[in-house]
Amino acid sequence: MNDLAQFLDPVSTDIISGDIAYNDKQIGRIADIYKTNFPEVSQADIILVGTDEARGAGYISDNHPADVVREQLYRLYLWHPDIKIADIGNIKNGNSLNDSYSCLRTILGDFAGTGKSVIIIGGSHDNTLAQYSVYAESGKFAEATVIDAHIDLQSEAALKSESFLMEMLTSEPNFIRHYNHIGFQSYFVHPYMLETMDKLRFDVHRVGTAKEHLDEMEPVMRTSDFFSFDLGAVQYGAIPGSGVSPNGFTGEEACSLARFAGMAQKADSFGIYGYRPERDIDSITALQISQMIWYFIDGKSRSRMESDFNDTFAFNEYHTSFAEGETTFLQSKKTNRWWMKMPGKKYIACSYSDYLYASNNEIPERWLRVQEREG
Repeated sequence: MNDLAQFLDPVSTDIISGDIAYNDKQIGRIADIYKTNFPEVSQADIILVGTDEARGAGYISDNHPADVVREQLYRLYLWHPDIKIADIGNIKNGNSLNDSYSCLRTILGDFAGTGKSVIIIGGSHDNTLAQYSVYAESGKFAEATVIDAHIDLQSEAALKSESFLMEMLTSEPNFIRHYNHIGFQSYFVHPYMLETMDKLRFDVHRVGTAKEHLDEMEPVMRTSDFFSFDLGAVQYGAIPGSGVSPNGFTGEEACSLARFAGMAQKADSFGIYGYRPERDIDSITALQISQMIWYFIDGKSRSRMESDFNDTFAFNEYHTSFAEGETTFLQSKKTNRWWMKMPGKKYIACSYSDYLYASNNEIPERWLRVQEREG
């Protein structure tokens, strides 16, 4: 994996100079950071990488957004001794936008399926295409979760950042097994887009619904392979360096969603896009992003607590009957998470509310949606 260094620049010496003395347990002290020698990534659980690529949104970054985030992130204390972090620096911009996508795809492809999670910091939201192309290039199907106030499905848009979902979700051959969109704000979205998403059997969740039932988003995200978080989904007050709306998720809710992403046991990558350092006030947005990363790491640590389904003693088992027949629910004794058995005998992620619906002889909506997709 040291061959990856050709695509990367080391972390800025301004961030890691000898003048900065990090305390014991601060991330800047214990992470393996690309200074002069490439990190030992084979032992890492979390890989940090920065990108400046924002031509897809119509602008060029004058500085490394990820380095501004690192100034805040490295000061945070890591509470998770089981998690090892490697920071591999910043991706060099390609001569073209597609060249930059290709560099990011190559880096992500080296880590996909290894149990490591790559956190991408900076750049515009269309870099999500590089996350997806890891699976398309290898012919593997993937489940994706995008958190965004907009649904970037405008086929005639001039900017790639406003149209990239069209390519990701409808290109042929297509390798999206399932797609979740969380946090869209209705006034930013054409009603026909929701019809399109429904025809494709994808799941979309309005910001109000997600905020009111935030814990319900965890089972939505649990089986995703990659995550893409556009900072425009967060209220401007929490992220002055990226905000596009006075409404949206709070900073705390964004951190909870990041933790849910980290808890997904197949999470290959988590992109946090849309940071504009030149617009930031007192580095508040950089601190918000760094705390989201901290919570993703927390989720990664929590995911390791989960037992295998074969360990029957690790789960409470509940049998229920409702209009469509009988089913079984499992509740983890370690994490309190729930699963529901489908007619095909496969267990799917669910929540306690799904169990309550079934117990009251009602068909859980999640059960119906999966049946629609899988027949």
